[in-house]
Amino acid sequence: YYIIYISKEVVMKYIFIGRIVNTHALKGEVRIVSDFEFKDRIFKENTLLYIGENKDKEIIETYRKHKQFDMVKFKGIDYINDVLKYKGSKVYIDESILNLKDDEILISELINMDVYNDNKYVGKITEYRSDNGNNMLRVNNKLIPYNKDFITKIDKENKSIYFHDIGVFLWE
Repeated sequence: YYIIYISKEVVMKYIFIGRIVNTHALKGEVRIVSDFEFKDRIFKENTLLYIGENKDKEIIETYRKHKQFDMVKFKGIDYINDVLKYKGSKVYIDESILNLKDDEILISELINMDVYNDNKYVGKITEYRSDNGNNMLRVNNKLIPYNKDFITKIDKENKSIYFHDIGVFLWE
């Protein structure tokens, strides 16, 4: 008998979700600063995170919110000395765990998207910003609201986003 293994290369897309800025207390908990838009899907028990340049795999054992920090303790790490190596490291997830719906998009994917207002091309998105809960996109050096009341369609495949009634923001 011959057993033939045909391996398929697994392509994984890492998504940056935040940075470990410090440890907390003595039992191996870390403080993560994150403005990731889908925190509720990733900061939960048993989620696999990838830490740092080497993408070290760690599984969330516990999660809690504390002030502006996302507090995480990893499975099998019970001492501060075991997480000190992660201080300052970037934290990633595998994009496939997000299960984004058709009308959901990562903020990072918005940059360089074509913008249409009432089906007329107006430019490309060059910046995303959030000021006091007001999410804005920079198009042609003007800020327009990133608000689902103005969005008619997000076309991820063609990297386009369609708005209605935003002319007042574009031409002031």
